[in-house]
Amino acid sequence: MLRMAAEASEHRTRVRAALLSVSLGTVLLGLKYSAYQLTGSTAILSDALESITNVIAALFALGGLVIAGWPADRAHPYGHGKIEFFTAAFEGGMIVFAAVLIIKEAGEALVFRHRVQQISLGVLITGAAGLANAGLGWYLVRTGKRLGSLTLIADGTHVLTDFWTSAGTVIGLSLVQLTRREWIDPLVAALVGLNLVWTGVRLVRHAAGGLLDQEDTDLLQRVVDAINTNLVPGVIRVHFLRAIRSGRFAHVDAHIVVPEFWTVEEAHDFATAFEHRVMRSVDAEGEVAFTVEPCRRQHCASCEVDPCPIRVQPFVSRSWITVDDAVRPDVGQ
Repeated sequence: MLRMAAEASEHRTRVRAALLSVSLGTVLLGLKYSAYQLTGSTAILSDALESITNVIAALFALGGLVIAGWPADRAHPYGHGKIEFFTAAFEGGMIVFAAVLIIKEAGEALVFRHRVQQISLGVLITGAAGLANAGLGWYLVRTGKRLGSLTLIADGTHVLTDFWTSAGTVIGLSLVQLTRREWIDPLVAALVGLNLVWTGVRLVRHAAGGLLDQEDTDLLQRVVDAINTNLVPGVIRVHFLRAIRSGRFAHVDAHIVVPEFWTVEEAHDFATAFEHRVMRSVDAEGEVAFTVEPCRRQHCASCEVDPCPIRVQPFVSRSWITVDDAVRPDVGQ
């Protein structure tokens, strides 16, 4: 009951963070567009274009977080968490789309030599909006990592790229004001656009890995550490370990080798208790499922269970389980 209440509280925190992203993003978009109208700066326009994608992506992220919080059902036995990977991929795509528009506008400005005016006011507005985005982005990424939400991390990453866009815009406009060379303005916009392409592509690749159940090395290491922390006599070997994420939920399964003289009931109860201890140590939302296998008297030297009526050689020692050993199928069987 306490765990369910904690999960509900965390879900509300995720949704509140997404709502804050939508609300603040909308306000900052209005500020940046006003600054563009005042200055005619291509760099500020590029910043405003990215803010448009910020707001759209934040709305998409909010919907994704609501759906991700739905419980598992008959049609979705593993829950709805993978929608977070879709929202992250969408955010990455929106970043790339904004980058293409920015580069296009920068090229036109270089060719047609757009004039820039009221630079000081534009720098002031853009700088203030950039600082607000820095704070929002830091909060979203920090909250996403704490709650295991790829959607919030992606949204925060997107907002932080908007901060760097604003920073580049401020630097570019300051250089224009100092040198009176207006071609610097679209050049800065083009450089910002190229940087955004790289950021968006990386985000899409990361989300695609989650959708394709790519090996999560960090999660595997955490699971193996949890297994080693909770090792007790009876867990003779662990192999065929697999761990994937479905949004913020972790799904772990593995085979554990136990003494073959145990009854089915004893082995089942032991494995169930071990599952619960491991999941608590991983400290994540999700589930662990262990398939029980008999030792076949092949692991006596590493089995601490005593007394054992079928032992064929004495216990010597046992070593820590490594990720490489754990993920191999049927080791020693």
